[in-house]
Amino acid sequence: MRSADSTPFLPWLRDRGSLTARIQARGRFGLKVLHQGLARPTADEAAALGLKRDQLAWVREVALSCDDRIVVFAHTVLPCYPRGPLTRWLARLGTRSLGALLFAHAGFARGAMNFRRIDRRDALFWPALGALQPALPAPDALWARRSHFRFGAQSVLVSEVFSPVLLDIGQAASALSVDPDASRVELLPCRSIKEEEALCASLF
Repeated sequence: MRSADSTPFLPWLRDRGSLTARIQARGRFGLKVLHQGLARPTADEAAALGLKRDQLAWVREVALSCDDRIVVFAHTVLPCYPRGPLTRWLARLGTRSLGALLFAHAGFARGAMNFRRIDRRDALFWPALGALQPALPAPDALWARRSHFRFGAQSVLVSEVFSPVLLDIGQAASALSVDPDASRVELLPCRSIKEEEALCASLF
């Protein structure tokens, strides 16, 4: 983790608060749905979720932006079984942020977070590179993290791949000093998060 290229990303990688709220605190947040439907998880995702290698799951991929600059590629995997609130929730999510809804509901538990520097050998590298649309020359590697969320009997795996552009928006808002372990950013007042809380209540 502690390398020359990882150090600037550490506050983003380690933060256990809402990534959506952290981006919103730095500019105008946007979300574009790239894909949503049944698909095969990667081998390591299937293993983490206890699925067979060829078993289908609900997969959602989105691009998150700040002030019209794409900063994060997010890849979410939800097993088809057991069915429950998460299944209905994901189907109705649309262009709303999954992260905002996850953190708006007290019933969710965030498990361990894993971090990795991914490159062309990783299954998510090329989808992420295409979504992030980096300036040429394209980077040889990208920093990513993965979180395992649980809600009752259901669980969902969320992978987030960070664009180098993310560091620019972090510097622009350096006055918002956030502890690396931090959950402070989750408490920042943000009208859109409050709206997501109301939506979350209606979904459940």
